[in-house]
Amino acid sequence: MQKNPLTAEDRTQDSKLIVDTRDHVLCMGLNRTEKRNAFDLDLYRQLSLAYGELHRNPNLRCGILYAKGDHFTAGLDLPEWAECFSKGQFPELPESGMDPLGLDPDRQVGKPVVMAVQGICLTIGLELLLACDIRVAADTVRFGQIEIKRGIYPVGGATVRLFQEVGWGNAMRYLLTGDEITAKEAFRLGLVQEVTPAESCLDTAFAIARTISKQAPLGVAASLRSSRLARSQGDQAAIDRLLPDLMPLMKTRDVQEGLTSFLERREARFKGV
Repeated sequence: MQKNPLTAEDRTQDSKLIVDTRDHVLCMGLNRTEKRNAFDLDLYRQLSLAYGELHRNPNLRCGILYAKGDHFTAGLDLPEWAECFSKGQFPELPESGMDPLGLDPDRQVGKPVVMAVQGICLTIGLELLLACDIRVAADTVRFGQIEIKRGIYPVGGATVRLFQEVGWGNAMRYLLTGDEITAKEAFRLGLVQEVTPAESCLDTAFAIARTISKQAPLGVAASLRSSRLARSQGDQAAIDRLLPDLMPLMKTRDVQEGLTSFLERREARFKGV
């Protein structure tokens, strides 16, 4: 079983999602281990609320998504989702929630999310991975976009994002067969950025998230926003915004702190202002 250095408050232990804050990092842990963390509608909505907290809380600078137990997720608890899909819609999200899959541009979390994944990671698990910004995989991981084996196809972003990440042929290889992707293959394709032993996967992901949380929050948000703009609207749209979006940052205290810390040869202490 994966070691978990993120011990949440006792009051969260019975929740399907454990939420804890460490060093400006919001830690979100799937906690439906008796069902291999399969996503029912309740878990999906709880995750949406956690993403909403990450998006709006100025003290939070990065998120980490992980799972309790031996497996990240067995995928969708499909009988619960069937009614929504038959109506051509996703489950209704809480008013203060954000879209965990990042498909709704008006409800996309504006801060980076690092994901740590182990064991099996199927359907929505892989699509959550594609929606995250940095991914760390245990060497035990087995990815699978297996909707075609259930008579449907992925609607959580895999058909749009997977080929952007790994190329057309590689994406079709797995979307159209439902075959598993091993940790080694995921790393070769660029689907994950690091592969670690299972016992250190979460520690590695948290270290990355904590490093992000030490950087200038406004600069991190601007970097993420610019990159997403290039991805969704093309290079020129992002290029046109580079200098205009830099100008307001130049007036912030964090830019002054960055320069001062450089001259004083010390680590910067950013405040997000």
